Amino acid sequence: MSTRTATRTAAEQTGARTDEAAALIGDARERIDALDDRIIGLIQERMAVSAVIQEARVSSGGRRVNLAREMEVLGHYRDALGKPGTALAMTMLELCRGRI
Repeated sequence: MSTRTATRTAAEQTGARTDEAAALIGDARERIDALDDRIIGLIQERMAVSAVIQEARVSSGGRRVNLAREMEVLGHYRDALGKPGTALAMTMLELCRGRI
């Protein structure tokens, strides 16, 4: 942490106008960071499971990617999260393709 950051108040670091709001924001950011770590771990786990599926499919003579299944996944994310869910699912699917 730089000296400049260390000398700023919690309110200045969070953009809050009171110390109470800054404390709330700080706690919430810690929770978000923990959630992000869990999400990243789950995506890494999904990537590993996807590699197992792709390996089984390819070794049995099939294609690496099953587009019908990907469409199901896209629809699931879209239904749960709206239009941005589709973009999120596309990114996740991209991360999971071709890992074998």
